[in-house]
Parts: sequence; C-alpha cells; structure tokens
Amino acid sequence: MNVEFWKKHQNTPLSDAKAMLKESHQQVMDLIATFSDNELFNKGIFDWTSTSTLGSYSVSATSSHYNWAIKKIKVHIKIQ
Repeated sequence: MNVEFWKKHQNTPLSDAKAMLKESHQQVMDLIATFSDNELFNKGIFDWTSTSTLGSYSVSATSSHYNWAIKKIKVHIKIQ
C-alpha cells in the first residue's frame, strides 16, 4: 500500500502533500474523538479488534505511523 501511495504522489507538490497530511490527520483525530474512553481503552468492545483496543489501533494509525515515516524520510535524506 505504501508503494502505491508513493507512486501516486511522485508529482504532488510538497505544499499539497503537507495540506493533505494536515487534513487527513484532523479527520482521524475528529473520528477518534467520537469514541468514549470506554470504547477506546477497553478490550472486547469491538469484535474486530480481537485482544487489542481501539485506542491501540488509533495509536498505530497516527503517532506510531508518523514516527515510522519520519525515520524512513531521515534515512532517505542521508542516502541522497
């Protein structure tokens, strides 16, 4: 999925990419805010989360993914 995303945005201007990131981040944060603490942090609330919590998925899809991406970008910058 990341490769396809990368291919799709090879010609996307940096300013547009930053705007899209900001917008998508806000959309995810707004969605997360619709859930209660119980729904976010207790196991078994949603069957599809199995033994995890919605909060764990939220962290994985936001800050953890951002940290991963930042590390990838830094490696790429060093290579150039």
